[in-house]
Amino acid sequence: MTTFGASSSDTAAATAQTAGAGPRVLFVCVRNGGKSQMAAGLMRHVAEQQGLAVQVSSAGTQAGTTLNAQSVESLAEIGVDISAARTHQLTDDDVRGADLVVVLGSEARVEPVGQTAVEVWETDEPSTRGIEGMERMRLVRNDIAARVQDLAGRLR
Repeated sequence: MTTFGASSSDTAAATAQTAGAGPRVLFVCVRNGGKSQMAAGLMRHVAEQQGLAVQVSSAGTQAGTTLNAQSVESLAEIGVDISAARTHQLTDDDVRGADLVVVLGSEARVEPVGQTAVEVWETDEPSTRGIEGMERMRLVRNDIAARVQDLAGRLR
């Protein structure tokens, strides 16, 4: 199991996995405690497994102060540890410093800054079907994991 951490006070670029190597991908959701953290952790894991050079960070449009415990647990189940990650408030510099911003879900809004591409992933929300708890989080994780795999293929 690999541990991936993130900074709470520096820009998203400072949380990059490999400084100066590969495209810079910034994952964003509202609180930066769940979906964007999951996507960042999964991308780091996939990049490590596939030898893909990519810089990964995450942020929230209204960053909270803690990670969603079920998000952390659902990734731990598949060998991805994001427990040391910290939330980060999105800034224009974060967006400007990324090559690609991926917005997870329909609630967060990110305006493009400069030439940075912004992509929106309308992620599965099982709670709209009455699915809650860890069952919900596993479905969210699996949806994000499939999208991360696709993105990794496009970044090659």
